[in-house]
Amino acid sequence: MNVNQQPHMASPYGQPQPGYQGYPQPGYGGGHMPAGYPAQNAPYNGPGSAYQQGPPQGYSPYASFPSKTLATNLVSDLSSSPLDLGMRGPPTSGAPPVSAAQNYSQFGQGDAQNGPPPMGAPPQRPPASQPYTPGVMNMSGPQPPYSQQFGAPPVSMQQMTNQMASMQVGSTAPSPAGPGYAPPSVSQAPVSAAYTPAAPHTFPPTSAAPTQPPLTEGVAQAPPPSYYGSPPTAQQPFSNAPPSFSAAGPTQPQAPPPVSQHSFPQGPPVSQPPFSTAPPPGPIPGPRNQSYDGPPPGQPSFQRPPLPASQPPMFPGGPPPPTSTPSQMPGGMPPQPPVSQPSLYHSGPPPAGAGFPPQGGAPPRPHLPGMQGPPMGSQGPPMGSQGPPMGSQGPPMAQANHVPPSQPGMSPGPHNSGMSGPPPQPGMQGYPPQQNGAFGQVRGPQPGYAAPYAGQPNYGAGPTAPAPAQSAPKRLDPDSIPSPQASDMPPVQKTRHRIDPDAIPSPIQVIEDDKVNKGSEPFTTGVRGQAPPLVTTNFQVKDQGNASPRYIRCTAYNIPCNSDMAKQSQVPLAAVIKPLATLPPDETPPYLVDHGETGPIRCNRCKAYMCPFMHFIEGGRRFQCSFCNCVTEVPPHYFQHLDHTGKRVDCYERPELSMGSYEFMATMDYCKNNKFPQPPAYIFLIDVSYNAVKSGMVGMVCQELKTLLDYLPRENPEVESNIRVGFVTYNKVLHFYNVKASLAQPQMMVVSDVADTFLPLLDGFLVNVSESRVVIESLLDQIPEMFADTRETETVFAPVIQAGLEALKAADCAGKLFIFHSSLPIAEAPGKLKNREDKKLVGTDKEKSLFQPQVGFYNTLAKECVAQGCCVDLFLFPNQYVDVATLGVVPTSTGGTIYKYTYFQAATDQERFLNDLRRDVQKQMGFDAVLRVRTSTGIRATDFFGSFYMSNTTDVELAGLDCDKTVTVEFRHDDKLSEETGALMQCAVLYTSCSGQRRLRIHNMAVNCCSQLADLYRNCETDTIINFLAKYAYRSLLSGPTKNVRDSLVNQCAQILACYRKNCASPSSAGQLILPECMKLLPVYLNCVLKSDVLQPGADVSLDDRAYLRQLVSGMDVAESHAFFYPRLLPLQKLDVESTALPVAVRDSEERLSRGGVYLLENGLNLFIWVGMNAQQELLQNIFGTTSFSQIDPSMTSLPVLDNPFSKRLKEIIESIRAERSRYMKLIVVKQEDKLELIFKHFLVEDKSNNGGASYVDFLCHMHKEIRQLLS
Repeated sequence: MNVNQQPHMASPYGQPQPGYQGYPQPGYGGGHMPAGYPAQNAPYNGPGSAYQQGPPQGYSPYASFPSKTLATNLVSDLSSSPLDLGMRGPPTSGAPPVSAAQNYSQFGQGDAQNGPPPMGAPPQRPPASQPYTPGVMNMSGPQPPYSQQFGAPPVSMQQMTNQMASMQVGSTAPSPAGPGYAPPSVSQAPVSAAYTPAAPHTFPPTSAAPTQPPLTEGVAQAPPPSYYGSPPTAQQPFSNAPPSFSAAGPTQPQAPPPVSQHSFPQGPPVSQPPFSTAPPPGPIPGPRNQSYDGPPPGQPSFQRPPLPASQPPMFPGGPPPPTSTPSQMPGGMPPQPPVSQPSLYHSGPPPAGAGFPPQGGAPPRPHLPGMQGPPMGSQGPPMGSQGPPMGSQGPPMAQANHVPPSQPGMSPGPHNSGMSGPPPQPGMQGYPPQQNGAFGQVRGPQPGYAAPYAGQPNYGAGPTAPAPAQSAPKRLDPDSIPSPQASDMPPVQKTRHRIDPDAIPSPIQVIEDDKVNKGSEPFTTGVRGQAPPLVTTNFQVKDQGNASPRYIRCTAYNIPCNSDMAKQSQVPLAAVIKPLATLPPDETPPYLVDHGETGPIRCNRCKAYMCPFMHFIEGGRRFQCSFCNCVTEVPPHYFQHLDHTGKRVDCYERPELSMGSYEFMATMDYCKNNKFPQPPAYIFLIDVSYNAVKSGMVGMVCQELKTLLDYLPRENPEVESNIRVGFVTYNKVLHFYNVKASLAQPQMMVVSDVADTFLPLLDGFLVNVSESRVVIESLLDQIPEMFADTRETETVFAPVIQAGLEALKAADCAGKLFIFHSSLPIAEAPGKLKNREDKKLVGTDKEKSLFQPQVGFYNTLAKECVAQGCCVDLFLFPNQYVDVATLGVVPTSTGGTIYKYTYFQAATDQERFLNDLRRDVQKQMGFDAVLRVRTSTGIRATDFFGSFYMSNTTDVELAGLDCDKTVTVEFRHDDKLSEETGALMQCAVLYTSCSGQRRLRIHNMAVNCCSQLADLYRNCETDTIINFLAKYAYRSLLSGPTKNVRDSLVNQCAQILACYRKNCASPSSAGQLILPECMKLLPVYLNCVLKSDVLQPGADVSLDDRAYLRQLVSGMDVAESHAFFYPRLLPLQKLDVESTALPVAVRDSEERLSRGGVYLLENGLNLFIWVGMNAQQELLQNIFGTTSFSQIDPSMTSLPVLDNPFSKRLKEIIESIRAERSRYMKLIVVKQEDKLELIFKHFLVEDKSNNGGASYVDFLCHMHKEIRQLLS
């Protein structure tokens, strides 16, 4: 649809949908709502368990953002989803008085602020009235307190649909309150051109829901589990071109909902126009509300192929949500756990009484990328095609911008317990899927409210039976958490309203929609500028000329034609390249092409390698380079005739002419000193100081290496690896070992002059494993015994790296050092460090020094390592500060990896450490690598991020490059681009394979160019943008204060969205937040980055943890950064043992957790199982082998082996999740209200965090304010 067309949408972003029963906006205009509730007393269901409307108990009201009711009306253009953030003033007439308690902060209603409110900022007063454009919902000022009636709130379907269709229903003249506010009374029948009124049908009221169990005293109320575990999955696909609707009403029916919602039992669809005007007041015979308690057995909730292990299943749900804050916790939470608790990045709590010095950083919470916002656009309230057409029956809505009251005849239905998102719409047959930008999903029935709109499944309740409209049904669903009655709620909760989290974009919804739309067909790479499926979608790739998204993902697949447009939009132009990525078993690895002694064919001028973009001319005798336009002769041996289309006739027989990714065998010219490389070597350097021995690390490493050495990487599984190995141990001196095959016993040589490290032996240090096996095993048995009684506590570090480097130089080969280290190197030696951990510097201008290396020695050492092809992997076992910022310099400059096991204990951390070690030793590697990115004329690569070294501006040098490492490249314009030719990039990596062969791996990518901003915003990838922004921000910490880094991130995001609003979106009220369809999750994910421990640390996060995470993120691929910032949260109570599919994820918010559920949360570093207090006994028995919550042992690190299908399926899921990630995740069991729950809550990134991070809702309001300031 044309970008400026304005489809009618469901209400934008945060407006409680009419279907969300019971969140009537206070009467705009003060008239009575149709069901006879005076507006002021419309029922407001206090914090519903699933969606707490007011701040949940124990939640401190948002200190920094004003409360807002988001009335949302969608004005979405092709790609936008407006969110009405209510920046309009309250109606002047008839509005109920606003109680002072309402403002959550000193900011005025339209104001939102990220962080503590500025002192003395005067409240900003919203204008009294603003013109109202139909299609935009008005968020009015603070809501008046409601008396908490729990009867069925009136909601008329008609109004709902009107709203959804952005129609102004009722041709009443603007009310005195100003355009956009309803006249005081609602007596006029709505006029809707599209429908003739039909006789009202009746809905059989649904049976009263069972009662809800009372909340346990003092327990923070956990929201009920979602009825579906997560927002409805593909509520409807966000198609790129949503059906257009003319301003008057829908013109085309929307596409039928995707099948992803199989699990919702539905009534037959009723044929009906896409949006019906209003539901009949009386009952309409509609499909019965069926109770929904999970997908029917045997029927997967989403029909989608199982995720391949190699690809992380992401949160099913929707595209990643706008960035909300990662670990936001309700303010009322108890203070962060004492240091003794495991830091999130630590392996576990220090052993009791271990006497370790307290660590400055208790658990760091990973920042969660993208908080999931409520489901987006596609979720709007269902529209009228369910059930009989709704004509103008039912009391007319006074005006389109009112939130319609709930419908009288609807029977109350249970609230969705813990609905994690709005009910799946698509499944609701007959409701046309909502248009693309509409935010606002239909909420399932709320607790204590009248039953769901007709045809809506009655989640969790029994079969329908008539129930009086006003009674407050009680619900017995074990999953549900009771919603406190008005009298039980703290006064603050009674009066405050907040934006409905289900009406703002939901990451889960976007993820699920993408799975439905793009997960079934293979992704073919032949089309230029085609955005791939999301990283959370399991898909197969067919290489047809562009590199697979597993190798290259771009932030935008339409690049602006000129630099002015790029500057105006502020959308970063970058590519995240993972050159040696592992492919799933059903995809073919790159073909190896050998051109013999002549080597690869290249352009004479720019040296680009032969690829599908080259044009052959003059009958095939010459080719024109697409990168620099230079013409080059085709060597005689490579000549081939052209067919009638100008293509070579052997085009499809040659990978370099038809594929996006392939390898060339390199010739001697590509080797150092013009000689072929030696096979690489692996050297193991083990710290044998007191701490290392006492923790059990030394014995564990020696024991594991005996078997691990049989699994060194090799090209051909049949042949043994030709990697040689060597061993060194150290404390404040170095011990080298001669393990030559001819020796009966290993020999030890001590180098005590660490100021000038040298290699004391040449022959016998690096050996072949199979030849020297007996001697190596003898050595590995003796090392733990030799140092068992050591009293030496001091260690050196730089000389250890120098020792390994000297050994590789002597052998004239590249290789990798595996260093197992435990403490700050304070012994006299080069690279000696001192403890500089100073929390007083945090938040000051000097904070950046804490992320910079303490001494320059390590930078020089790193440069030497890169020159030799010496890659360093560091395994740290600290019990206190070790200065990761300095120790990590060599690993991060050489393409190495850092692993950190704080408070390491053999019993609980062995599994994690040994799995990391096995994977690290076995994974495919390239050594002594150089990467260069070439681009077509008009753009050039200007900046690079990752673990590497650069001695010039173009060549990225990596001593080692493994299958998990990424290099992120930013591009800038240096000339104009043309829409016809697009823009090309070619990434070439020259490396030595683990068998010692020199090779070139080539990845090619062509993207489109555009002269219209709308095309740029139509083809971006939010996950990649967030990956780039996080890396950029984390690197900026080295040069500026953290506050400046955070502010610049918020500013860039606001500029991206403001540019879209100004240049691409249909005109609409300023009170509406409009987001591009493919970037609607930018705010939620950005908030996760801002709340991350690196940028906004809590008091419990140590400097080492921050430095570690900063270095970790710099090399992450898009799938890992997505899970890291926005963790995946799976409701295990929804697990179907018959299906291969995972349960649909739920959003990362405490509101989505049900006390009756068990949830699995993973973010690539941590794996938690959270157990609700009221979890069903059968579920506990299946998982833990006990029916009692109190008997679950929170210290377990692996689930018991049980002989039941549920336990087996759960273990398979945990193993598959671990297999997708590059690090092994230790399992931590968290019982509700246990002390570990604080750590778990760090990862619920849509909530407010203890360290001051904003909640997703608050941050969205803040972004809206920033955007409005830029536009004004």
